[in-house]
Amino acid sequence: MSFKYERIDKDNVALLIVDHQEGLFQLARDKTPQEFKSSILAHAELAKVFNLPTVLTSSAETGQNGPLPAEVIALHPDGPYIKRQGEDFMNAVAATGKKQLIIGGITTDVCTAFLALFLGEAGYTVFANSDASGAFDVKTAQEVNDRMRNAAVHVLSMFAVSCELMHDWQNTPEAPELLPFFDKYLPQYGYLTRAHDAALVNGTPSEMSEPPA
Repeated sequence: MSFKYERIDKDNVALLIVDHQEGLFQLARDKTPQEFKSSILAHAELAKVFNLPTVLTSSAETGQNGPLPAEVIALHPDGPYIKRQGEDFMNAVAATGKKQLIIGGITTDVCTAFLALFLGEAGYTVFANSDASGAFDVKTAQEVNDRMRNAAVHVLSMFAVSCELMHDWQNTPEAPELLPFFDKYLPQYGYLTRAHDAALVNGTPSEMSEPPA
């Protein structure tokens, strides 16, 4: 089967926050709670970094599923927030005017996958943020990610989504905007950057950096 690479286009993509609800959060067992909370907030904040139109949605919010986290709502106080009635949500997605969609949701096998498959069939190019989607266990996550890939849904990590949006370090947003985001949500990369900065300020070259005699 031939493959055509379609990069995320920050000028033609919207971000969807799907059922990242405080009750449903308890069902996400394929990641640690600390990792998953960070990934949910990173997913929401990524839209602010790149100024992406964002649609928030929830289901059965007054029941067991609970509300969206206050931190997520605070990041998008003016974004459409659809307490789902089906057609209203699809109208909000269409109103963004974008043909690419980045999705994160709970649970991966239902909220993320069902919507990703439906939107793909409707003509959108869909990118599932695997870090911002949670499942009952690793097995379930692996199975549904395979299902989405087989249906031409792009399954990417948060870091990959971020870097595709940025495209390269010559674009805007770039280092001044992305490095604080990575420092907050991807500490491995944040501390790499901090070590680089510290070396520039007061570092001592190692013997390995000396040119050979």
